[in-house]
Amino acid sequence: MSENSSIKPHGGVLVNRIIKTDPSGLFSITISEDVANDVENIADGIFSPLEGFLGKADFESVVSRGRLSNDLAWTIPIVLDVDEETATKMKEAKDVLLKNPDDVGVAVLHVDETFTFDKEKAAQGVYGTTDSSHPGVAYTMSMKDFLVSGKIDYIQRPNDTEIRKNRLTPLQTREAFAKAGWNTICAFQTRNPPHVAHEMLQKTSITTRDGVFVNPVIGKKKSGDFVDEVIVKCYETMIKLYYPENRCQLGTLHTQMKYAGPKEAIHHAIMRQNYGCTHIIIGRDHAGVGKFYDPMAAQKIFDDYPELDISPVFFPPFFYCRKCLTYTTPKACPHDNDVKEQISGTALREMIQNGQAPSEFILRPEVAQVILDHPKPFVD
Repeated sequence: MSENSSIKPHGGVLVNRIIKTDPSGLFSITISEDVANDVENIADGIFSPLEGFLGKADFESVVSRGRLSNDLAWTIPIVLDVDEETATKMKEAKDVLLKNPDDVGVAVLHVDETFTFDKEKAAQGVYGTTDSSHPGVAYTMSMKDFLVSGKIDYIQRPNDTEIRKNRLTPLQTREAFAKAGWNTICAFQTRNPPHVAHEMLQKTSITTRDGVFVNPVIGKKKSGDFVDEVIVKCYETMIKLYYPENRCQLGTLHTQMKYAGPKEAIHHAIMRQNYGCTHIIIGRDHAGVGKFYDPMAAQKIFDDYPELDISPVFFPPFFYCRKCLTYTTPKACPHDNDVKEQISGTALREMIQNGQAPSEFILRPEVAQVILDHPKPFVD
């Protein structure tokens, strides 16, 4: 496994589909915010080696074996779903302008195939279940009946918003890591504000590596998750106040959380390899939801993908022990739960909704204040 920040992108080459193409006169369709993010991620190489939406052979291979048809590791289908009438028109048009919800033409899709798919089979293959209470399954079942494949040319980024200001491309992160002199970089995937336990996990990871890339997911989440703005502001606050200079890089990843557990853990690792990271922290029940996955499944799945150049780093959960007088883990602490400062996501949410600040051993006071000051810190 590579130990250098010049770690190769997944598949060997960093994809760049930012290509000046004249979109005038093209048949156009409007895509969702999430699909618009996918298109931009393809263009910037975050989804390397993909150059567009998956064709039928690749889609079926990803669903059934977690690999592209050429055997390269890939676990989450990146697809464009449309109804039958739109699929027919797109096939006839061959080149189609993709417009985001703000009516900005962001990319041209060179249509290759249109095909139908078995939604239950897709859900079972990616999520390991067809239970519609799983948000990923519910999303799959709500998709339109046809998928359209083909390479994309990215022609225009959306108007910059406040939430996009921390969005970085793999070219930018690789340059930032090189400028900082980092050779070993540990990625930290998150969809939450930083608990102090997360901070300790990140800092422990950089005691033996050069830096940490904190990469929160920005995009559609389930009800009860923290809103994007709160997550970003909390991290900005924590890094400014509690991190040594030149040891932490913040960058946002704009994509929809799939809650696909182990399959999504591999996807998260591949994206961070493309960013130039050499390691990624994979926690218990990484990208899980409810009780759908064994807590260790997201760690065990890496045994099936030994060829990945990015190395997973596994940590037991951290907590503050009032007897040990330090942040520690079950491996190192012999004490009972009643002296451990721990909190569930549900309990944390209840405290915040009641205007209470959690213990400073759970959330830094300044981070807690950011959440408490926000009028609506949770997704409805």
